[in-house]
Amino acid sequence: MEVIGKIKMIGATQDVSASFKKRELVVTTEEQYPQHIMVEFTQAKVDDLNAYQVGEQVKVSINLRGREWVNPQGETKYFNSIQGWRIERMAAAAPAGAPEMPPMPAAQAFAPATDFKEEEHDDLPF
Repeated sequence: MEVIGKIKMIGATQDVSASFKKRELVVTTEEQYPQHIMVEFTQAKVDDLNAYQVGEQVKVSINLRGREWVNPQGETKYFNSIQGWRIERMAAAAPAGAPEMPPMPAAQAFAPATDFKEEEHDDLPF
């Protein structure tokens, strides 16, 4: 799965334990009702965020993770997380509604007409 949007926040690396670290990234989607999606990067992936800045347009590849936990009272709780495993910059977006068109080739120059006479009649309707 993927999340596409602008980076709203890049958190500091958190050392959860001696062998586990994580870093949080918030991406704001650009749709009718923008969503602020928090994505966790863990272990070696935390360094992937060093090359990015707030405001950049990105595509983040994610996995949904779920786990079960039984609290001390014996109640079962469920938790979900969004784990990022790749992030990449998006190309600058075209204005909304503008189709992507290849660049126009340069028009070839034509030599000016040398035998043009104003009084000659043409059959153009305008």
